[in-house]
Amino acid sequence: MADGDNEAATRGCLAGKRIAVTGATSGIGAASAAVLARAGASLLIVGRDKEGLADRQAELRQCHGEIFALAADLATQRGVSELFRAVDEKLGGLDVMLCAAALGAEPIHEMADEAWRYVVETNLVGALACARGAIERMQDRGGHILFIGSISSEIKAVGESVYAATKAGVQAFAETLRKEVASLGIKVSVVQPGSTSTPMQTCSESEKDEAVAREAMLEAEEVAEAVLFVLTRSRRADVVTLRIEPRCQKTH
Repeated sequence: MADGDNEAATRGCLAGKRIAVTGATSGIGAASAAVLARAGASLLIVGRDKEGLADRQAELRQCHGEIFALAADLATQRGVSELFRAVDEKLGGLDVMLCAAALGAEPIHEMADEAWRYVVETNLVGALACARGAIERMQDRGGHILFIGSISSEIKAVGESVYAATKAGVQAFAETLRKEVASLGIKVSVVQPGSTSTPMQTCSESEKDEAVAREAMLEAEEVAEAVLFVLTRSRRADVVTLRIEPRCQKTH
């Protein structure tokens, strides 16, 4: 089979699949939504920025018509409830839950109490709540829950105490959850990217471009291709963790 035929077959696996993508207004979530739309999936994209979400929806509809959008704060119970109400009403079910919503953080002693708690509610509690809602909808027919993690949980770089804690929590949760729901036909995976050029990076756009050029930073689209790989394996192949990082990743 030619390379082009292989690519078409891989992407065809997702045609018509009902997928919810959180954190879809920018960064890895947005890049992943674009890849999934091109693969023919029906998408519900979720983010906090209503205007940015509308722009993203319009862009994605050029790839595929079944694109729905929801502005919601997944750090709250209300936001999670709105997400799954939209899943039921717009998608009519759920085949894939892609949890990409996350916030960066400063060291805990440099953040206000409500600020670091909000990061934990968004990055960790929100991800767990999305997994719970997804399982309720997948337990009779199977599905796939995919989290965007981070190598921060492994390298434990200075300045990333709060962020690393949330991503380590996601990693441990996912690795345990997959054993608990395997009998339901539900797969659970984590894509663990290294440094990636997204709005979460505090450096300037020119600095990001320079880091990408010297292979010290990934483009978000490269992580999205890893997401596509994970979601298009056979039913028996469970990609537990896929770690992808730039060749010259800074690890301290």
